[in-house]
Amino acid sequence: MKTSSTLSKNIYLFAFIFLITLSANAQLLVEKAEYGRADSLRGYLSPMRSCYDINYYHLDLKIDIDKKAISGSNEFKFTATRDFTKLQFDLFANFKVEKVIYKGKSLTFKREINAVFVNFPLVKKGSKNSFTVYYSGNPTIAKRAPWDGGFVFAKDVAGKPFIATACQGVGASIWWPNKDHQADEVDSMLISISVPKGLKDISNGRLRKTTELKDGYTRFDWFVSNPINNYDVALNVGDFVHFDDIYEGEKGKLTLDYWVLPENLEKAKVQFAANVKPMLKSFEYWFGPYPFYEDGYKLVESPHLGMEHQSAVAYGNKYQNGYLGRDMSTTGIGLKWDFIIVHESGHEWFGNNITSKDLADMWIHESFTNYSESLFTESMFGKQAGQEYIEGTRKAILNQAPVQGIYNVNREGSGDMYPKGGNLLNMVRTVINDDEKWRSILRGLNKEFYHSTVNAEDVIGYINKQSGKDFTKVFDQYLKHTNLPILEIRVLDGKATARWIADVKGFDMPVRLKVKGGDFKFYNLTTAFKPIELAGATKDNIEVDFNYYIGKLFY
Repeated sequence: MKTSSTLSKNIYLFAFIFLITLSANAQLLVEKAEYGRADSLRGYLSPMRSCYDINYYHLDLKIDIDKKAISGSNEFKFTATRDFTKLQFDLFANFKVEKVIYKGKSLTFKREINAVFVNFPLVKKGSKNSFTVYYSGNPTIAKRAPWDGGFVFAKDVAGKPFIATACQGVGASIWWPNKDHQADEVDSMLISISVPKGLKDISNGRLRKTTELKDGYTRFDWFVSNPINNYDVALNVGDFVHFDDIYEGEKGKLTLDYWVLPENLEKAKVQFAANVKPMLKSFEYWFGPYPFYEDGYKLVESPHLGMEHQSAVAYGNKYQNGYLGRDMSTTGIGLKWDFIIVHESGHEWFGNNITSKDLADMWIHESFTNYSESLFTESMFGKQAGQEYIEGTRKAILNQAPVQGIYNVNREGSGDMYPKGGNLLNMVRTVINDDEKWRSILRGLNKEFYHSTVNAEDVIGYINKQSGKDFTKVFDQYLKHTNLPILEIRVLDGKATARWIADVKGFDMPVRLKVKGGDFKFYNLTTAFKPIELAGATKDNIEVDFNYYIGKLFY
């Protein structure tokens, strides 16, 4: 079979591939020849992790800012899924595990890399138990948060501490002990953070209590009443000021709380007012009710660019539109709204409400959220603007590694999961050709998998069932392969025939074609040539709907 590298010069090829630096939160895929014990300890849901279902955490930490150290404990409440005498929790090796307490007694444990194996007396299936891990140490300092994980110790313009955490990908065990696997989200959580007097901690959920401690510290107790994935758990420490608002949403009154540095208060009031309610209106229309009414919606100013921390979205976009003042689509449309508010809040539906069980399926988080930018644009400026925006993001696609990662080794796919994944979803919408049905699918996903963890088959299967079309091979081609499917069109004796060239055996996908000046019409094509009714077609006048992200080839 011919490939794009061997085609002769007289072949007209449109591949729509642009090689520029990945943007937004896209992380470059680091190739790894093989995976070892550390990868499987972190990525594999082994029997010593699956033997217990985590129900509740109480994370109780004190921050020593001068020493850049933390100390405290995390209580694990769980239900045993089978009889066991040993389990695994996760905590990076730079921390000291001081003791593990179960029913008032210390348990023996053994470390292996970033995993800790604890020996228990027999725990019976179905029983509810708890243990508490006490630990201390100096957390990893993030060099370039949020792309690498750890703590950020910064200062505000007044020289006061300004601290945050970000740990997507690397895992929450980089700073607190937990069952660090996305397949098991804790049902609820209490986050208690003690900081020097005069500072505040803003974490997920709702503030239950503030306590002045005798040692010059203040403890802030935040309770998360909804399931939350580990990497969303966050602390934000600073000299914050607060303002609030209410959004009249689909489930009633949604509280909006904003925590920013004092010098940015007026800018924040303007920027948040211009973006937050329009974003919520758009996403509730497309995706369904905001998934965390019980915990509220917060924006918290951060010393890094931003992260989708559930009910406490980190914001560091400098109170400007675009992505630090740049348009991710290069169309100019992206400068009409604040990228971080829209994108990171979009994750409340895809990533936080619907969470992938394995990091290999992180595309579920990022592809849908990239696509949410287009839908928000459509809500604000019309469908054509939304389509132009998503097409503009193609310039960031590299097509050098698959979008889907490798299972069981904590390996996500390439950064193409953002723009390529968003364009894939927009193409699926085009094929369905019914915007109300497409909207019902997006809302249905958030209802069917409400507060759930999923895999690729769950999501693709739901789209197939609700649309009445089988997109399995389409998703396989775009997620598992780097090559774009090529539309090969041959015009013979004035008649056009066409087929797909693809990696996936039996690849089939309808495509919208027209002769220049005519109307688009759907053609169901496979990997076998098929005549198409395009009177007057030549190699120069056949057009493909630009909403398709494909390689287009003529002989």
